[in-house]
Amino acid sequence: MNTPFNFENETRDRIVYIRSVDVDELPQDVRDVAAGQNHIYAVHAPNGERLALVRDRNMAFILARQNDFAPVTVH
Repeated sequence: MNTPFNFENETRDRIVYIRSVDVDELPQDVRDVAAGQNHIYAVHAPNGERLALVRDRNMAFILARQNDFAPVTVH
């Protein structure tokens, strides 16, 4: 009952990073789907793995929170 819990490690494991991506830097099949967009937003795991691509920043944050992640913006 009195065992301390390390919330810092628990939170760090649930962080995802949100960043803007130029559509021109993406593979052709993704560019085709993102037609009309100059940039979209990527959701990345702490190890750099791209987890998702979404149309706007707000959607990236919603997606992260719906999956119990703490989103953080990176540049």
